[in-house]
Amino acid sequence: MKYEELKKYCINLSKILWGEPSGLFEYPCIVVTKNSSYPCQLWDWGNWLNNIALRQIARHEGTQEKLLAYEQGSVMNFLNAQREDGSIDIVIASDPKHDLAPIMPHKNVHKPVIAQHVAFICKYTDDRAWLQSIYPRLEKFIAYYQNNAKHESGLFYFFDDFAIGVDNDPATFYRPDNSSASIFLNSLMYVELGAMAHLAKKLSDDKKAAYYQGLQDELKTAIQTHCYDEKDGLFYSCDINLRKIDKNTLLHSGAPRHYSTLIQRLGCWSSFLPLWAGIATPQQAERMVKENLLDEKAFWANYGVRSLSKYEKMYRIVGTGNPSSWQGGVWIVSNYFLFKGLLKYGYVKEGEELAKKTLDLLNQDYLKNGAFHEYYDPESGEGVFNKGFSSWNLLVFNMLAYFEGKEVVEEFSC
Repeated sequence: MKYEELKKYCINLSKILWGEPSGLFEYPCIVVTKNSSYPCQLWDWGNWLNNIALRQIARHEGTQEKLLAYEQGSVMNFLNAQREDGSIDIVIASDPKHDLAPIMPHKNVHKPVIAQHVAFICKYTDDRAWLQSIYPRLEKFIAYYQNNAKHESGLFYFFDDFAIGVDNDPATFYRPDNSSASIFLNSLMYVELGAMAHLAKKLSDDKKAAYYQGLQDELKTAIQTHCYDEKDGLFYSCDINLRKIDKNTLLHSGAPRHYSTLIQRLGCWSSFLPLWAGIATPQQAERMVKENLLDEKAFWANYGVRSLSKYEKMYRIVGTGNPSSWQGGVWIVSNYFLFKGLLKYGYVKEGEELAKKTLDLLNQDYLKNGAFHEYYDPESGEGVFNKGFSSWNLLVFNMLAYFEGKEVVEEFSC
């Protein structure tokens, strides 16, 4: 088999993701990676995605039963760090000297993926008592976003541009605080609210299930209203940094603004996340894929999907850390999300082509360099930054399982 060496490397690499209780981490957990870039830390969406990859590998290795404690422990370590107001940090550290907050003060909090993470874990356990014990804390987490990061438009926004996940996405990076209603953030929140409804049903709480389903429906309406651009056939982030309406100001009184957002026509890979989330209509999906995603001058490249359209002025391929660069380079995690989104809407041929490009990319990197990189040049497939990175790159194992006709471990889906 062509990818046999890649498969073996993924299995060996996955062994470093099993983290034991240490310092401030009371529970065993799934760590990001154990190289010098991310010491003793758990990162929000990275932890959830690592779990999806690690369970696929554990299924292959027969270690699924053992993994459950590490999955639940990951969630518990985050919940142990939850504040009274419901917020949780983006990254938590077992050793205080690796805590980023004092070094890089910021306002952003854990991305809305923790309920999805719990819903994923609950596929593999009927531990109702565990779910019941943590559900109130998940509610506090969602309430924090509802009370502090929800705009009048119904969209959610980032507080600042620190560690947004897609680090230097121009729709948020270097923009004023509280100004970016990111399509990335809102797509994640849409699925998160669906996960909250799903978990409430598991607890036989129909009232709470209906409440979160209602919030999810409201968010979908807001995303469709404000983020979808009929001109381009694509979803975009929105600028919410608009001057407040003052009826007493003569200059504006004749025609006060009647809109709450301004669409940001910046082509980022996250413009396609509504495919993964299930927000797009079939008609919208067709335009998104055929008019945008498959445009080789914009997104569709030799080794996957460019993280920023090549048409954008900000496009560049460069190796940087803090922030890592999402201004054109190919990331395995974005390839994975779009692979799943394409399959969801029936674009099987395109999804399989993207998965094959991803397999070839990591296979080439391992055979040439003996390791993976954090992100890659879209045309040559050369690693751009951070040799030795593991983390969500291991999602390639799930793609391998798909091509091998084996049962594929899936994240929670609405």
